[in-house]
Amino acid sequence: MTFLASERSWLLDPGLLKLVHQCRRLIHSEFGVKLHLTEEHLEQQLADYARKTRSSHLTRTWETLRAQVPQLNIEEGDGHQRTYRGQVIADDGTGIAGERETAADESRPRKKKVIYRGREVG
Repeated sequence: MTFLASERSWLLDPGLLKLVHQCRRLIHSEFGVKLHLTEEHLEQQLADYARKTRSSHLTRTWETLRAQVPQLNIEEGDGHQRTYRGQVIADDGTGIAGERETAADESRPRKKKVIYRGREVG
């Protein structure tokens, strides 16, 4: 625990602590998740929620905090993949990975059945 306390000595600065509390409040209001200052991976969780948010206010607050604390420059490419409704989004901007259709794909029938409002759809 002493290692964690020495890593988070920047939290003793009242201005930075205010920004962290503001991030926590915005995350709680948008996602319903209550983050505690004593959590082991607080910085990573703040960064993850700041990436997922639709709130420009949370994004700006996180970027301000990150600019003032060099320890918070967490790499964004740390194995997280962007998803939409549970499917991985391709990084090249062409849509959902594995769903690029070709002429050969269109002639084949669907692999899984699609159900809409309780009924199977062609």
